[in-house]
Amino acid sequence: MPRSLPAPCTCTTARPDAGTAAPDAAAGRKSVPASPLWPWGPAPWDAWAQAMRAVLPGAQEGGTHHLSAAPAPEPTDRPDPPTSADRLLHAMLARTTGGLSPAALWLAYADWAVHLAASPGKVQQLAEKAGRKGVRLLGYASQLAAGTACPRCIEPLPQDRRFAAEGWQAPPFNVIHQAFLLNQQWWHSAMTGVSGVSAHHERVVAFMTRQLLDTVSPVNFPATNPEVLAATLREGGQNLVRGAMNFWADWERALGGKPPIGAEAFRPGREVAVTPGQVIHRNRLMELIQYAPATPSVHADPVLIVPAWIMKYYILDLSPENSLVQNLVSAGHTVFMVSWHNPDAADRDLGMDDYLRLGILEALRAIRAVVPEGRVNAVGYCLGGTLLAIAAALLARDGEDVLNSVTLLAAQTDFTEAGELTLFIDDSQLAFLEDVMWDQGYLDTRQMAGAFQLLRSHDLIWSRLVRDYLLGQRAAMTDLMAWNADATRMPYRMHGEYLRRLFLSNDLFEGRFDVEGKPVILGDIRAPLFVVATERDHVAPWRSVYKITLHEELDVTFLLTSGGHNAGIVSPPGHPGRHYRLGRHPAGGRYTDPETWQATAPVRDGSWWPAWLAWLGERAGGLGPPPSMGAAAKGFPPLEPAPGRYVHET
Repeated sequence: MPRSLPAPCTCTTARPDAGTAAPDAAAGRKSVPASPLWPWGPAPWDAWAQAMRAVLPGAQEGGTHHLSAAPAPEPTDRPDPPTSADRLLHAMLARTTGGLSPAALWLAYADWAVHLAASPGKVQQLAEKAGRKGVRLLGYASQLAAGTACPRCIEPLPQDRRFAAEGWQAPPFNVIHQAFLLNQQWWHSAMTGVSGVSAHHERVVAFMTRQLLDTVSPVNFPATNPEVLAATLREGGQNLVRGAMNFWADWERALGGKPPIGAEAFRPGREVAVTPGQVIHRNRLMELIQYAPATPSVHADPVLIVPAWIMKYYILDLSPENSLVQNLVSAGHTVFMVSWHNPDAADRDLGMDDYLRLGILEALRAIRAVVPEGRVNAVGYCLGGTLLAIAAALLARDGEDVLNSVTLLAAQTDFTEAGELTLFIDDSQLAFLEDVMWDQGYLDTRQMAGAFQLLRSHDLIWSRLVRDYLLGQRAAMTDLMAWNADATRMPYRMHGEYLRRLFLSNDLFEGRFDVEGKPVILGDIRAPLFVVATERDHVAPWRSVYKITLHEELDVTFLLTSGGHNAGIVSPPGHPGRHYRLGRHPAGGRYTDPETWQATAPVRDGSWWPAWLAWLGERAGGLGPPPSMGAAAKGFPPLEPAPGRYVHET
């Protein structure tokens, strides 16, 4: 803000050569006397000097400051904010680009192209590689034509299962898919290893080029996919008819904003989110659910679960057999759950501080009213875990001994190696995204879903298109799939703060994240931590989650489980094919790098839930009678049965 100007000074000090000043009735102040050097009236320089006295502090007549004194420093100039016209243009562009900034992509490819053009040695290498790959493919095809058994030119990556079916090993499809893989490998070599290209731009061009190549994969076209051709011949084309019907049904639902087919069989409060409980507190941002006890006696210290607000809370309370909440109450824990409000345009100015204050801190206040003698075992999932880490550091900084333990599920505290999601996060992309949210007031669910689907385009986009529209098959809807389709929105201000302060600047891990004007430090946390990561997590890669062990002051039990970001966390006992590794990093202990830890930690079969429940039970206090449902006398009466209202917001 520009500083206010001082009022003009009206008092003067007489100079030895000053004449008599006649009153100036029109101005209401004394007139400037005539100067011997300017007999025609007030001298121009005297008028200028009097004007300067009106705006410069200390420029009084007869003083030592006068006009030679330097003016008070002006505040640092700030750049003008984007105009509304620019923001509206960017918002319209985003509707055609899926929220991706054309400028960010152009800068990345320009960086690559300019440096490649200035690297003739790299160009020569690429030409030689293209020639060698062509010769290899020609030799492979010649041997097959001659009926000679020969090994494949190139093996797919372990996670690439597109060409695993038997039909891809028969001609001509074996040559077709080998040509595609060789071409894909060449383009990866072309996009990487160009001297001078920034690491971020290199990752962007490699990722986007891979996405473009995936669109022209032979898997995606009926004429080059042996599985589709076989199904078409076997069924007389009925698979394509069913696929067309599936496409139109999905298109109609997408245009109408309806959930996918089959999701109606998993409704919150009926088929999922059915663990009994009561909403005991509600504010503009969240509802707090207290679950009814399932055992005659319960542990003294309650459990608070903080899910991410990018999702509905009931991923942790799905069908009874898949419900982490049900497992907790069956083990004798008093469980509280935060259910977030689904924001709309009216909530555009909600920020990270609001989620901290109205979310976690408000929930802790209510829990202390219900269980005044207990200390809370807090659990945070994904972004909710990051917010919980901030809250734990804040409480430690302020000397509030509220938390008994902290569990972080697939939650990052360091964002320097946050996986391919960082490809969408740089200054250009964030400015573009902020303009989109400025227009809407929030980030739309479809825009978020598109980014996450690109991270696993093989599994979430192309394989689904082939299965649903070319083979005419439908995967059976599950409770987890239905929950995944029940997405939420992110407020404009909060999402901008989250991306800039955490992802772009890494303020939390580096000790610059301010709450109430002072930084919070993760190393201040004294409650023991149980940190869970998943092996195939594209949102919170396990090596990124593992970085919390770099804080030597923390007592961290680290668990790495099979599965991905969601399915790895929802891992009830009895689920086939599950395994995990478990180890402890005591406070003050020596750091172990993630590769060494993974190589030395023994693999244990089964779900990780029993191991965590055993750890939690050791820290949950003795057994006693269950607390009351809510605390009406303290302002937290039961309001309505779980799952409450906010979970139904669309």
